[in-house]
Amino acid sequence: MSSSEAPISRGGRDKPLAMSDRLYRLCKDVNHRLHARPAHRRHVFVAGVQRSGTNLLMQVLDRVWDTDVYHETDPRAFDRYEMRPQPVIDALIDRSRAPVFVIKSLCELQDLDGLMKRHPPAQTLWMLRGYEDVARSMLASFGNFVRQAHRLAENRESADWRGRGMSDATQTVLREAVANGLDEASAAALMWYYRNVLFFEQGFAVNSDVRVVRYEALLAEPRLECGRIADFLGLPLSPKAVAAISPGSGRPAGDLPISPLVRRYCDDLMRRFEAL
Repeated sequence: MSSSEAPISRGGRDKPLAMSDRLYRLCKDVNHRLHARPAHRRHVFVAGVQRSGTNLLMQVLDRVWDTDVYHETDPRAFDRYEMRPQPVIDALIDRSRAPVFVIKSLCELQDLDGLMKRHPPAQTLWMLRGYEDVARSMLASFGNFVRQAHRLAENRESADWRGRGMSDATQTVLREAVANGLDEASAAALMWYYRNVLFFEQGFAVNSDVRVVRYEALLAEPRLECGRIADFLGLPLSPKAVAAISPGSGRPAGDLPISPLVRRYCDDLMRRFEAL
């Protein structure tokens, strides 16, 4: 995140890879380099709002033999969590020897439709987590949510990637929420709303190359959900990949003091996702 208004981090983003995972990744890389560039590479974008479980999904995909995975902490592809310019990504794709190129795309949610069209064939896995748990996790890791909401309500271009691609309708929601008063919890939930609504505004609800993955379902039934992801991507997910998930390790649900107005918008958006 390149802005001086970037959230204040209060916790780590990614856990260090275990030795077995580092060795597995090294063996994957060596194996890929020993082969010619695949004639028909596929591209997978992992999307969603921050703190929605995308790290977990990336760990699952990183344990698949055919993937070349680029996490948001990888300086080859990212600068402070934002994807580097497209010529840089194009070069990484061109050099990759893996059949499937995987990259996280959180700050780029508004660009996903264009990214998929630029790199066909492409698929997107959009991680979705309940807004209260996302807001709770955001509050534990970041800050400045009220200030960011005020800035975006005034000018959607004022807070870097957060306002990129924001529609007039979404900015109207922000202005209404700001006018009614916001605390940090409500402003964090509002971020869940204005970034997730991009899913529908880009037409992904009717795009067969985009699939929503529920974080809660992934924790509750790892084998079943990984099987569905495997079917969607056409990739074999080994027991090693499924083992990246600790069943039931999510935080317990609980009420946050989110304003009734913001809660209504978030509930309405969640119902749109559930109706897919």
